Amino acid sequence: MKIVIIGMGTIGRTILKSLADEGGHTITIIDEDKDKIEQLIEKYDVLGVVGNGACVDIQREAKMRTADLAIVMTNSDELNVFACLVAKQAGVKNTIARVRNPVYRKQIMDMKDELGISVIVNPEKETASEIFNLINLPPIAQVEHFANGKVLLVEIVAEAGCALIGESLISLGQKLTSKVLICAVQRGEQVIIPTGNFMICEGDRIHFTSDAKSLRDFLAEINLVNYRLRNIMIVGGSQIGYYLADELSKKKYRVKLIENDKKNADMLAESLPRVTVVHGNGTRHDLLLEEGIEAMDAFIALTDIDEENMIVSMFANKMKVKKTITQIKSDDLYGLLRELGINNNVSPKNIVADSVISYIRALANKRGSNVLTLYRLVKNQVEALEFLAKKQERFYDKPLKELRLKENCLVACIIRQSEVIIPNGNSCIQHGDNVIVVTTHKNFDDLADIFE
Repeated sequence: MKIVIIGMGTIGRTILKSLADEGGHTITIIDEDKDKIEQLIEKYDVLGVVGNGACVDIQREAKMRTADLAIVMTNSDELNVFACLVAKQAGVKNTIARVRNPVYRKQIMDMKDELGISVIVNPEKETASEIFNLINLPPIAQVEHFANGKVLLVEIVAEAGCALIGESLISLGQKLTSKVLICAVQRGEQVIIPTGNFMICEGDRIHFTSDAKSLRDFLAEINLVNYRLRNIMIVGGSQIGYYLADELSKKKYRVKLIENDKKNADMLAESLPRVTVVHGNGTRHDLLLEEGIEAMDAFIALTDIDEENMIVSMFANKMKVKKTITQIKSDDLYGLLRELGINNNVSPKNIVADSVISYIRALANKRGSNVLTLYRLVKNQVEALEFLAKKQERFYDKPLKELRLKENCLVACIIRQSEVIIPNGNSCIQHGDNVIVVTTHKNFDDLADIFE
């Protein structure tokens, strides 16, 4: 696929890296920073153009009219919208624009067809939505959705007291009544697609598929009680903080938001009448104690500095807050999180990159690929893909135990019309099924790729 990316900031570079890792794309990048373009051309096999990506001449130089997709990720919403309009007039059928400002986001959503925008992404709003999901289901470290929410791919941590510890997958299948399938385990830096004899240890990060209706029963069955969170403290009044506080307050959570900038704090207080907004430095332990961190059920660190987020999150853990969620932007710091006891973290750039890659896979689906949905897990070491079984194959209607899957591939779920099937060895794939596969292999674009 021929792709043009406009805007090589943090998110643009993350998308570029993901696309380069996939391979098979012809990529042109546009940015006004000449040094940045030169560095990226040297690092990746891409073409580069220096200039304003909304300018017709710059898009013409980048051969925009021959592109299959334009991805516009500059820091200016207005420029992003205008660049998509110019690209659409040049003949590009598919465009993705970053639009962050909540003031006119709805207007742009209503007019996106006229503006030439296929998809609008908002890193801050999507990150806030992910955090909201983690607060709604407190034992969970991460959750992804397949088949319009019918199937969940969930990450939990096997903490002390979890009934999974010391059990093999075979023994769990005999003991548990809830229908789930453990499909990937992270143990330290190691990632494992487990077999039946695999034994779960304390501290393992476990990824499993579940019917949405069965999730709460499973968490209760393994002693990860789905306790209710009510009192929420947010440090950092960024746009993520705004979106999150707004959503939480609408759901009748009691929210306290601490913001260091006086002008921004006043604006937030006016915009969020159901939220207690405090002007102050939320990284100061004395202020956190004064504002009642010890009585909080959840603490979310959303400052612009990763190290500050990590330090205040560690303090929240020390104060025995039930759920702590930390924004981390730098990939270099992920290796420290586990050692510091930070189990729940979010990365806006990775959330958007995954969303964009999923959209590109969906476009490819129209051209022969069968991938409907894609998520990347464990620092991109594992892919979870939803395939559509849309063409006749030799492996249909045969028990999975009789088929030879490639190493480190697992059929994690089968969706047949409205039925969700957590598969065992006797389960079969049928024509028309949606099939969720978890694998450490990269770039599968057809269900047949998982078989020997």
